[in-house]
Amino acid sequence: MENEVSVKANMSEANVKSQCDGRNQKYVELDRINVIFPTNKGPFQALKDISLSISQGEFITLIGHSGCGKSTLLNVVAGLNMPSTGAALCAGREIPGPGPDRGVVFQNHSLLPWLTCFENVYLAVERVYGTKEGKPKLKKRTEDAIALVGLSHAAHKRPQEISGGMKQRVGIARALAMNPKVLLMDEPFGALDALTRAHLQDELMKIVAETKSTVIMVTHDVDEAVLLSDRIVMMTNGPAATIGEILAVDLPRPRNRLQLAENPHYHHLRGQVLEFLYQKQVRQAA
Repeated sequence: MENEVSVKANMSEANVKSQCDGRNQKYVELDRINVIFPTNKGPFQALKDISLSISQGEFITLIGHSGCGKSTLLNVVAGLNMPSTGAALCAGREIPGPGPDRGVVFQNHSLLPWLTCFENVYLAVERVYGTKEGKPKLKKRTEDAIALVGLSHAAHKRPQEISGGMKQRVGIARALAMNPKVLLMDEPFGALDALTRAHLQDELMKIVAETKSTVIMVTHDVDEAVLLSDRIVMMTNGPAATIGEILAVDLPRPRNRLQLAENPHYHHLRGQVLEFLYQKQVRQAA
């Protein structure tokens, strides 16, 4: 147990040092992003005029109804979708495509079933650092990432031998092992049962506090958004979806879900998100 605590402390320190001193630096900047896809029926505009700046160490959630372009926007930052017009920057440089500076965790964990948890994470580490570091250091990076998500005891199990929540932890470990500047998460807990989801939300808050990661997360869950976020970016309905409102979540950290259940301000923030989603956007759609 003491060893895992020291491992977490070491990873946290390394991550903080890898990021610049100024916490308020803009790590992600989106400037007038438009995304238009060609279709058989003609051009389809998924996103319209998206401008957003995200600071180092900030936790941002994207929320909105299905089809509002949340995942498309996340994929622009990941480099999986290129903007039709506008500029997307990470750490002051234009995003040219996927890169290890942006770790991605999908709803589907995408683990290779014939590899162990350790081997799934090691594969990503080797791809990023294999030409610069020897096997002992690659192994240490992998072990540290697995310890960070609390899975050292299951490192040599295969995906079919562990639970859905543990698989998602492996996916998070794989992303964190690359020491990304930005952690991108596309509904990572959406397919899990309520208890497992709550547990992983709590674990994610601890991990982000330790690593000082900059996080952008897509969610449909209002409670999840308020619990985790520094700011909630609320998207309008598609097509040509844009940012409707941005809500600052000024709840102190660390956050405890049981205490928040009795917190009037938590319920006020939750109500503001619900009002946007189920009154303003419903009226707009009508």
